[in-house]
Amino acid sequence: MSPFIPVYTSAETQKMGSQGSPVSVHVSPSSGVVDIDDPDSCNRHPLVPAVTTSSSCPSSTCGIASLLARGSGDLGKANDTDLLEHDQLRMQVVLLLFAKEDKQSDGFWWACERAGYRCNIARTPESALECFLDKHHEIIVIDHRNSRYLDAAAICRSIRATKPAEYTVILAVVPQKSLGEEEASVLPLLHAGFNRRYFENSSIIACYNELIQIEYGEVRSQFKLRACNSVFTALEHCHEAVEITSEHHVIQYVNPAFAQMMGYQRGELIGKELTELPKSDKNRVDLLDTINTCIKRGKEWQGVYYARKKSGDSIQQHVKITPVTGQGGKIRHFVSIKKLCCSNDSNKQNYKTHHDEKCMGNQLQSESHTFRCKNRKKESTDAKSLASRSSDAPSLQNRRYSSMARIHSMTIEAPITKVINIINSAQENSPVTVAEALDRVLEILRTTELYSPQLGTKDEDPHTSDLVGGLMTDGLRRVSGNEYIVSKSTSQSHGHLSVPNTISDIPPCIAHLLENEENWDFNIFELEAVTNKRPLVYLGLKIFARFGVCEFLNCSEATIRAWLQVIEANYHSSNSYHNSTHAADVLHATAFFLGKERVKGSLDHLDEVAALLAATVHDVDHPGRTNSFLCNAGSELAVLYNDTAVLESHHTALAFQLTVKDNKCNIFKNLNRNHYRTLRQAIIDMVLATEMTKHFEHVNKFVNSITKPMASEETNANIEGSSCECTSNLKNYPDNQTLIKRMMIKCADVANPCRPLELCIEWAGRISEEYFAQTDEEKRQGLPVVMPVFDRNTCSIPKSQISFIDYFIMDMFDAWDAFAHLPILMEHLAKNYKHWKTLDESKCRSLRLPSENNNRS
Repeated sequence: MSPFIPVYTSAETQKMGSQGSPVSVHVSPSSGVVDIDDPDSCNRHPLVPAVTTSSSCPSSTCGIASLLARGSGDLGKANDTDLLEHDQLRMQVVLLLFAKEDKQSDGFWWACERAGYRCNIARTPESALECFLDKHHEIIVIDHRNSRYLDAAAICRSIRATKPAEYTVILAVVPQKSLGEEEASVLPLLHAGFNRRYFENSSIIACYNELIQIEYGEVRSQFKLRACNSVFTALEHCHEAVEITSEHHVIQYVNPAFAQMMGYQRGELIGKELTELPKSDKNRVDLLDTINTCIKRGKEWQGVYYARKKSGDSIQQHVKITPVTGQGGKIRHFVSIKKLCCSNDSNKQNYKTHHDEKCMGNQLQSESHTFRCKNRKKESTDAKSLASRSSDAPSLQNRRYSSMARIHSMTIEAPITKVINIINSAQENSPVTVAEALDRVLEILRTTELYSPQLGTKDEDPHTSDLVGGLMTDGLRRVSGNEYIVSKSTSQSHGHLSVPNTISDIPPCIAHLLENEENWDFNIFELEAVTNKRPLVYLGLKIFARFGVCEFLNCSEATIRAWLQVIEANYHSSNSYHNSTHAADVLHATAFFLGKERVKGSLDHLDEVAALLAATVHDVDHPGRTNSFLCNAGSELAVLYNDTAVLESHHTALAFQLTVKDNKCNIFKNLNRNHYRTLRQAIIDMVLATEMTKHFEHVNKFVNSITKPMASEETNANIEGSSCECTSNLKNYPDNQTLIKRMMIKCADVANPCRPLELCIEWAGRISEEYFAQTDEEKRQGLPVVMPVFDRNTCSIPKSQISFIDYFIMDMFDAWDAFAHLPILMEHLAKNYKHWKTLDESKCRSLRLPSENNNRS
C-alpha cells in the first residue's frame, strides 16, 4: 500500500491558541522536551502522540442486587474489582502547573509518558483552573518551590473549591532541604488542600515512582469512594427493597423502596434490631432458625418470607440474604434484597400501590424514558398477553410463546448481541440521562466501523475530508455509464542481467551491497540501480537464506529463485512507487522487525516464513492506482472483488495462482496439506491487513490486546522485582500472534517516514508522482478525483507528509516501538518530521528547499 495518506491539520490549529492567541513552540536544550506555551489552554505538541483512552460505561441500577450479593468485603469495599473495573479502563489524566519549563517539569512530563498517562501542562493559575474544569484530572502537580512565580497554596485552594476536585489528588513540589535544615511541618500544605508533598528531584524515575505510588494509593482509594457513592445512588433509586444490617442484626441502612414497601419512615428503622420489629405469624415456626443457621455459616439464603408492615398487614416477599465478610475475615454485615410476590390479591394491591407511587414520583422527569422502555419490551409483553388469552387458539399461541422462549435462551449468541442485551437491560431501571447516553452507545455499537475514527464535518479541513475519504474508503462514486477499465501491464522490460541460481552466484558488486542488508539504514535504491530494477530477487535470496525459508518449505534454492523471478516480473516497473523496489523495501523492513528480540520470541518459524512471503507478494501486479480509482472506473478487478479490498485481494490471489501453476516455481509443492493451509491463511491475512480502510481497527486492537497489557505486566513486574514473561506467553495465544503479524506488515508497508532522510525524501517523491499521475488520469477520463490535493500544479508535498505522519504514522509506530523497541526508527521519524515542518514553514511545496536543490545540482 501507499507509504503515506495525507491528512491536513488546519493552519489555524497549528498557529493559534484556543482563543486565537499566538502559540510559541520551543525545545528545552537540556532535555529536548517540546513545550507549547498557549496562554488560553493546555495543548500538546504534535510530536507527542495522544494516548487513546476508553471511557467508563455508566453504571446501571438493575444489577445492584447482584453486586451487593457477592459479599467479598465491607460494603465500603463492595468487591474492589467490580467497583473499579470501569474507572480503571481509562488512562490517568495528569495536570502539571509550572510557571516556566525546567528540569523538574520535564521530569514529570516524561514520567507521565513512561507511565502511559495523558498529561497537560499549564503555565498560569487561570489556564490551570480552566484546563482542570475541562479535563477533570486525577492528579495535579503544582510547583511550590518559589512563590514569586506561583502562589501554590492559593491555586490549590481555588481548585479544591470546585466540585470536580473532590476526588483529585494534588501534589506540591517543594524545594530540597539544605543540609542541617529543620524539617518543615506538612500541616500548612494539608490545610491548603494538598494531599502529598514531593521534594524537588528531576530524575524521571523518581517522578515516575511518585506518580505510580499515587495511582496505586490515593487515586485508587478515590476511585473506591467514587464507586461507593455510585452504589449508594443506585440503591436510593432501585426498585428492589434493600436492607443492610450489622452482624448483630441491627439495621444500618434501608433504601426508599424498602421503607415504602414496609410503610415506615427510614428514621424509624435505622438503629433498631430486627427482633424489635413485629413478625408475621404466617411463616413456619422454624424458618427464622433455618435462615440464621444458613447465613451465619457464610452461605446465602433465598426463599419466600412473610413480613409484617407497620399497618399490621402481612406481605409475601421473595428474599435473598447475603452475608458480607469484612475485617478479620469475619461476617460484618448482612444484605437483604426483597421483592413482593404477586400471588394473592393483597400483594397485588400492595405491589400496585408501591409501583404507582414510584411511577408518580418519577413521571415528570422520566416520561419519555418510560415510553422507550415500554417499546423495548413490547414484543415480549405482547407474547405474554397472547399466551394469557389462549382460550381461542391455545396450541398456536403456546407454540409461538415456546418458540420465542427458545430464541431468547439460545446459547449461540454473538458477543455484540450479548453487549446490546446487557445495555438494554441496564436502561430499563436507569435514570433518564443514563438511558439517553446508553441509547447513543447502542447507535455506535450498531455501526460496522467500531475501530475507525470518524472525521468531523464541522469546520474540518476540506483536504482532510477528500484525502481520507478517497483513500480510506472504497470510493464508490461512480460516473453513470462509465466503463473505463484499467489496462494491465503486458510485459516487464528489464535490462540484461543474469539471475543467479543460488545465493553463492550473486555478482560481487551486488553481494557487497547485500552485506549491509541487516542494517535498518540499508539503501534499497543503490540495490535497485546495480540490479537494473530487479532488487527483489537478490534481496529475497539473501533474506530467505538467513531465515531458513528453503528448509521450512522443503524446496531448493533454484525453486525459490524461480518463484522470486516470477513474482518480480509481475510488478510493474513503470510505476514510480508500487514496483518491485517497494516490495523489496517492505521485505527488508519485515526481516528487520523479525530480527528484534521480542518479535522473534513471539512468533513461530511458520509465522516468520509467512511474513516474509507476504511482504514479497503484498503489492504484486499493482496498477499504480488506488482502490477508490478502480471502483470508480468500474475496473474488472473491482467487479471481480465486489469493490471490497480490491487490490489486496488481487495481490494474494495472483501470487498463489502464479506459484501453483508452474511446478518449477511452486515453493509449496513439498508442504503437507495442514502446513500449506496454515501458511496460506497467514499470508492472505497479512496482505489484507495492508488495506487502509481497516487501519485504525488493526492498530487499536494491537494497542488494546498487546501493548497496554504488556506495559501493565512490565510495570507490575518492576514493582514486584520479578521478571516479566509476557513475551513468551504470546505464543500461547494465536489471536495475539495474528495481531503482531498484521501490525508488523502494516508498519513495514509504510515505513518510509522512518527511513534515513534521503531515502524518505526519495520515497515521498515517488508516491507523489504516482498520485499525480492518477489525478491526471481521473481528469482525462472524467472520473471523480478522489485526491484533489494531489494536483501536480498545486500540491504541497511537505504538507502531505506532515499530515500523514500526524494522522497515521505517529500513533502506529509508537505502539510498534513500545512492543519491538525500535529507537533508530523513531529517531529518523523525528528528524524527517522536522525536515517537512521546516519546508512547510518556509512555504516550500517541493521535496527540498531551493538552496538544497542548487547545492545538489
